[in-house]
Amino acid sequence: MSIQTNSFLNTTIHNLSMKETLSIIDEAITDKKQIHHVVVNAGKIVALQEDKQLRESVNNSDLINADGQAVVWASKVLNQPLKERVAGIDLMINLVQLAAERNHKIFLLGAKEEVVSKVAEIYSSKYGNDIIAGFRNGYFNKEDEPSIAKEIAESGAQMLFVAITSPIKENFLYNHRSILKEVNFIMGVGGSFDVIAGITKRAPVWMQKMGLEWFYRFLQEPKRMWKRYLIGNSKFILLVLKEKMGYKK
Repeated sequence: MSIQTNSFLNTTIHNLSMKETLSIIDEAITDKKQIHHVVVNAGKIVALQEDKQLRESVNNSDLINADGQAVVWASKVLNQPLKERVAGIDLMINLVQLAAERNHKIFLLGAKEEVVSKVAEIYSSKYGNDIIAGFRNGYFNKEDEPSIAKEIAESGAQMLFVAITSPIKENFLYNHRSILKEVNFIMGVGGSFDVIAGITKRAPVWMQKMGLEWFYRFLQEPKRMWKRYLIGNSKFILLVLKEKMGYKK
């Protein structure tokens, strides 16, 4: 499949639907190749404007999807329309189901111990114990990263899901991609483990379609999220307007 790429706001996004993304990943695993996947939302795009390491980690990934509806809207404003939003959590849910159908194993890295163990328990209960190659919480020092990557590589997992905040997860996957080469699919999934475990509630579908998922999250944790969304979303809108007007820094 020839993949169209759309480039704007200092990143490149693959113009794919959810179905097309799943097909590419499924084929790569069947062919024993590796796909380093990443999703971008408004906040991440704002961050990578100044964070060169994050920008390198994101733009050197094999597959980049638009996680946020705001990114899809921005693509239309900038005359590079994307087909649809491919939310990281939805992709993960679909891939875990695919893993069960194909007899693949998954590794879960990130979140608190009680959360990641709960996610492993939920998936084991739903799909059988054989689906879990291993799991580990997301609290470790940078010097521990190579040994953790080696543990994952030796686990026999075909898929790795990393639920750690940005830019740590992107840089972890990019910096240790050579160690993780035996894992066919690697991706960061942010706070998805909290949602799967029932710690955080996800916005209703109608809010997701309207691009208001961020607002639903803000309502759940206003003290922690107000700065991220108020300032981050404002910066994103400004970036889009500047690019639309042809402004060059």
